[in-house]
Amino acid sequence: MLASRDRFRRRDVLHFGALSALSIGVRPAHAAPGEVSCIFLTLVGGPSQLDTWDPKPDAPSHIRSPYRPIRTNVPGIEISEIFPRMARHADKFALVRSLHHPGPAVHDTGLQLIQTGRVFEDSLEHPHFGCVVSKVQGSRNGLPAHVLLPRPIGPNGANLAHGQTAGYLGPDFDPCAPPAPSLQKEPQKLREKYGLNRFGQSCLLARQLVEAGVRFVTVNMFETVFDQLTWDIHGAKPFSPLSAYRDHVGPMFDMAYSSLLEDLHDRGLLSSTIVVGAGEFGRTPHLNATGGRDHWSSCWTMHLAGGPIRGGQVIGSSDAIGAEPRDRPVTPMEIAATLYQGLGVPLNTQLQGHPIVEPGTRPIAELLTS
Repeated sequence: MLASRDRFRRRDVLHFGALSALSIGVRPAHAAPGEVSCIFLTLVGGPSQLDTWDPKPDAPSHIRSPYRPIRTNVPGIEISEIFPRMARHADKFALVRSLHHPGPAVHDTGLQLIQTGRVFEDSLEHPHFGCVVSKVQGSRNGLPAHVLLPRPIGPNGANLAHGQTAGYLGPDFDPCAPPAPSLQKEPQKLREKYGLNRFGQSCLLARQLVEAGVRFVTVNMFETVFDQLTWDIHGAKPFSPLSAYRDHVGPMFDMAYSSLLEDLHDRGLLSSTIVVGAGEFGRTPHLNATGGRDHWSSCWTMHLAGGPIRGGQVIGSSDAIGAEPRDRPVTPMEIAATLYQGLGVPLNTQLQGHPIVEPGTRPIAELLTS
């Protein structure tokens, strides 16, 4: 299976040189009504719902987060203190606090679900959202319709181009020194605002890509969860301690995500660009023996902003310890239907003889403005 995916990558995936049109510095017109783009931030490792966007300050000490909740600019919505800038943009994003799936809480399964709506079956690899957009809506301005930053994550297959052309920067992309050609035109202060790290600069490049006409950009926050600080807080090496959220991962995400929303808004692009942030699962409510949290697929939180997404609200809720949905449970397939609806992709579309959403699945109406 891996060998076939390697052939697939050589055949269909474009390297950064093929995206050189971005370096010319020309700013095209904004997307026409109905031509919505998407930036999908894949929060690899699985953020803990209790330590990020669904705090439970009244839970017992072996469950509640060490980080206190803070108010946002929307009354009644609180998130973790590790996201002070994000808290000032709650009117722009919606939180879904009841996302869940019944499958195993493993990275491959979760990555497939959040980026396709379902799990791969036998030899059938369901297409990534960006690949569906690429196939159905095509490209603009001679650029790939779907770009992966900084590169696909393998070998689970969920980030592969699945038969449609995609661009990616490749394993040597290092935005810190020297900058990629298309980043050189950006003011240094703006680059610093996003964060001089691979994720921050990939988010800035994602903004450039949608501005240039790319329809769907996937940004993988991390390429692995081993031996680096990520969302995967098992608490012991080779994984991360819970303190990584406060000291590293939280500030990195807060800078990049908030700057992306601000930048898109200031350029008049947020109304035509959906921004999604989602991990492949949540974390166990109970702290483990090393003070971390393990994988948990029964309930977690994601957020969506921009385009037709109605910000300033929370969809669904979890129980008192963040273990199960309490009301309005949401499945990855419903998220898929919502994204396709927002992007203008007909829900009855079929690719390779298979429907892109399971029959009868409806978008989450509360999330959409129309």
